[in-house]
Amino acid sequence: MAAECKQGSAVYTDRDGAYELRFMPLNSKAAAASNQFKIKVLKTSMVLDGYVMPSEDPDRSIGMVMFNCPGGDVTGDDLNACTIWQGMVYGIDAKGEMNNLQPEAGQAADKIVLPGIGPAIRASSIWGEGKASVAPWDVLDFKECAS
Repeated sequence: MAAECKQGSAVYTDRDGAYELRFMPLNSKAAAASNQFKIKVLKTSMVLDGYVMPSEDPDRSIGMVMFNCPGGDVTGDDLNACTIWQGMVYGIDAKGEMNNLQPEAGQAADKIVLPGIGPAIRASSIWGEGKASVAPWDVLDFKECAS
């Protein structure tokens, strides 16, 4: 099913059914990011914001997951304070081969890998009673293609 979906419309879930990662179109040709997504912490009202940006030398897909970042003109300190996780983002295809995540117009990955996201969430402000209580596995599986 992932083969028939663009990355910008793909939806993924963790193995415990505690998180849903939903890609959405950037709607900007000038954006520095190659993808944007939301992570819903299921059974809570929390929604995390995420972006994937290409880097060069070496060519990598770098992701950031943030929570309650201020809007408008923000400083690096503001972004650091609301960043939950930052790292490489990988896509795994149907053959099991891992590569950089495709841009939003590319074919959706069968699995997404966010190395270390679980421990980062456990150490963040979204963890605790009435908040996130399950640390996600680093691998999220394709669930569906959003319309």
